[in-house]
Amino acid sequence: MSRVAVAIAMIIPFGLAGCAKTLEAPAEPGVCWHLVSLPGGKVKFNRLADHQSNLEHCAAQLEIMRRNFRALGAGQDSVTGAYQGQFLFIQPEGVFTAQSYSGYRYPFMVRTGDGRLAVPGAMPH
Repeated sequence: MSRVAVAIAMIIPFGLAGCAKTLEAPAEPGVCWHLVSLPGGKVKFNRLADHQSNLEHCAAQLEIMRRNFRALGAGQDSVTGAYQGQFLFIQPEGVFTAQSYSGYRYPFMVRTGDGRLAVPGAMPH
């Protein structure tokens, strides 16, 4: 094989990776979504709550879902959702947001000493 053919063969996978479709969060205003992982690496967004005024209210709905799952013995510590184009990751440590599913997750809400969620700036020092 010529060097040019080898170089092209090495570049093609990187070019195709750039064309891969990324998972986008639904952007419908006021709707809170729950992300469900399906077999084969697929996902589905289920409508969880309508008329949510902001990201915090959606996070609260997802936290209620997480707690209900745990109460039923599902052993699920984390829930993933979306609100107006942003991903929400509800975890035992708190709530994290990201612009993309696999992107950097920013702390959004933290757990208080009794397990409730609060915006970090609202906590007394």
